[in-house]
Amino acid sequence: MKTFYVILTAIVLVACENSLTKKSNHIEKWKNEILETEHNFAVMAQKEGMNKAFLAYVADNGVLLRNDSIINGKQAISDYMKNATSKGLNWKPSFVDVSSSGDLGYTYGKYTYTYQDSTGKDITSTGIFHTVWKKQPDGSWKFVWD
Repeated sequence: MKTFYVILTAIVLVACENSLTKKSNHIEKWKNEILETEHNFAVMAQKEGMNKAFLAYVADNGVLLRNDSIINGKQAISDYMKNATSKGLNWKPSFVDVSSSGDLGYTYGKYTYTYQDSTGKDITSTGIFHTVWKKQPDGSWKFVWD
């Protein structure tokens, strides 16, 4: 009987380990998907401007936090970003994590924003960004908070 319990315990431990390994593999896959999305978002902002990039990567119910304002929803973000043609926004995440269910993730890191003021002088600002990503029904990732 003792042998039975030893074998049963071994089977349970192996099953748990396999389950954790599979879960870990999924989490790494989702993290990589988010990092790839973030990279493509940044490249698009550099090549095509902030307006196009933000509208391409925002979820329908996405939110932007800008200064003291919350811009809520894709249409409001479109209205807010309509004149944001600058290609001077550059960022790269230094951290990514994702929920164990694989439907929400977040990134943060440093950004640099360079633009010309009304006199033509280049102005550069730097800071920290934080983005919350939500997996969409089609499997893509869109931001819901930036």
